[in-house]
Amino acid sequence: MILLHIIGGLVGLTSGAVALSARKGAKLHRKSGMIFVYAMSVMSVSGAVMAALKPERISVIAGMLTFYLVVTALLTVHRRGPGFNWVEAGAMFYGLTVVITALIFGVAALTSPPGAINEPPPAPGFIFGAVALLGVFGDVRMLLARGVPWAQRIARHLWRMCLALWIAAASFFLGQADELPESLRIMPLLCTPVLLVLLLMAYWLVRVLFTQWRPRT
Repeated sequence: MILLHIIGGLVGLTSGAVALSARKGAKLHRKSGMIFVYAMSVMSVSGAVMAALKPERISVIAGMLTFYLVVTALLTVHRRGPGFNWVEAGAMFYGLTVVITALIFGVAALTSPPGAINEPPPAPGFIFGAVALLGVFGDVRMLLARGVPWAQRIARHLWRMCLALWIAAASFFLGQADELPESLRIMPLLCTPVLLVLLLMAYWLVRVLFTQWRPRT
């Protein structure tokens, strides 16, 4: 499972970088985006399972949240059939499960004795839970709305994909920095791809929501 997790992570980081830099709406963007979804699904599920066995609470939440983000981002750009969408409803309830799990872990960390072994700080749990809750609110709106404007639909797809890529990048470049060759353990260098994902996400969100930009294809 470790090998599966590593392969999924490397493929996810590579395909995510390609999708983020490729011309939006073009074949390369769509193909690399689908590879990203599959790779990140493998990485996040395997990571969450391994973290649960250790146990590492924050890694469990990060894996669950990443899987939720990529799946709902993909559902956003798929054509919706007539009637109630049970797949999107299931994804929404899964997102709610992530929120509840993150809240439980956060409260447990907050109330644990100072210096408790293997207890992560509460802040990451609450932050991940807040992100999942924001996603769930968007899911409810998507389910209830008869039609979501193009810009808002693409923005929903964009921020979920980018945050999933950011979690993967932060986990690899910062979370696994001690596994890298010592010559590469330069903090400004390792922080660059992590920050770049956030900057590109902000750029595309502004461009999609506040300009008349549309993909050429």
